Amino acid sequence: MEGVTATLTKPALRIGPYEVDPPVVLAPMAGITNVAFRRLCREYGAGLYVCEMITARALVIRDPKTWHMMTFDPSESPRSVQLYGVDPATMREAVKIIVGEGMADHIDTNWGCPVVKVTRKGGGAALPYKRKLFANIIRATVEAAGDIPVTAKFRIGIDDEHHTYLDAGRIAEAEGAVAVALHARTAAQRYSGQADWTHIARLKEAVTSIPVLGNGDIFTAADALSMVEKTGCDGVVVGRGCLGRPWLFGELQAAFAGEPIPAGPSLGEVARVLRRHAELLVEHDGEEKGMRDLRKHMAWYFMGFPVGSELRRRFAMVSTLAELDEYLPELDHDAPFPTAGEGPRGRQGSAGKVTLPYGWLDDPDDPTVPAGADMMHSGG
Repeated sequence: MEGVTATLTKPALRIGPYEVDPPVVLAPMAGITNVAFRRLCREYGAGLYVCEMITARALVIRDPKTWHMMTFDPSESPRSVQLYGVDPATMREAVKIIVGEGMADHIDTNWGCPVVKVTRKGGGAALPYKRKLFANIIRATVEAAGDIPVTAKFRIGIDDEHHTYLDAGRIAEAEGAVAVALHARTAAQRYSGQADWTHIARLKEAVTSIPVLGNGDIFTAADALSMVEKTGCDGVVVGRGCLGRPWLFGELQAAFAGEPIPAGPSLGEVARVLRRHAELLVEHDGEEKGMRDLRKHMAWYFMGFPVGSELRRRFAMVSTLAELDEYLPELDHDAPFPTAGEGPRGRQGSAGKVTLPYGWLDDPDDPTVPAGADMMHSGG
């Protein structure tokens, strides 16, 4: 990738009043995109960096863990949060709190979660099938947000027989969302297989007055440029591709500016990044929780590098900064970045049937709020 340049002549991406240059958004990922990881990524490049997904009900009841999750770095602007809810009234109340207490500058709404415990109650990627309910939620969110821009992120649909994204895009546009993003997989695919970018192109044709962003299988800067070129989308949303690769945002910034893309880091540079990540996590959560959280990132950072199994095991069990400082010198700091390190990281799983509430598919225009779907869960 070193030395590759490209220039895309597209208008700057705007999310409401905010210009997003380069047109790159960090997707909210549960347990990943906390203030520490966002700051680490922001140190490499500009863009829009979204906080971990917050459930509207947890915000309304002022759950302490949820409020801690909504921590932003003082230099972070705009402050972006993803909000999930299934009840227009609850979403309205949560947004009123965000606005009234000046907690964020941008609100994204999540309709992409494929997790069984969510879809079986009508939440997540199942909800856009209910067109009137979806419209009611977006409308309530936009009305309560006032001048704060609201966006929506969703999947192609429930499965290949039940695509919802074109309706969802048009509805979000009509109800006042300032941009939409499509994860180009169905809920049935979960995170498996390949994203079908042709649906991003179709959404771009259907939604004409607001930006359309694409998400799915962006693991390199070349992937991002390719998605924009092939689909005409206005920007890209990066999720699993940046796991263990926060420097990807620097590569994306260079690519969209038509500048040479930096070479991947050596293992010594990765060690420095890993140490910086640890410092930021400890600052946010304290050493015990911060270092425990760091463990899941180890395999992603070392993917493709020559790190022996015993040393990998010790990194995966690290519990203090002192231990980390003891292990880092044992890495081969001169080992070059491996091309084999590119590609899927994080959860993938396998495709499967989507579990839905009884009779969920009977009437797409039923606006009834699904019972018990407001719960803590990871976003998609």
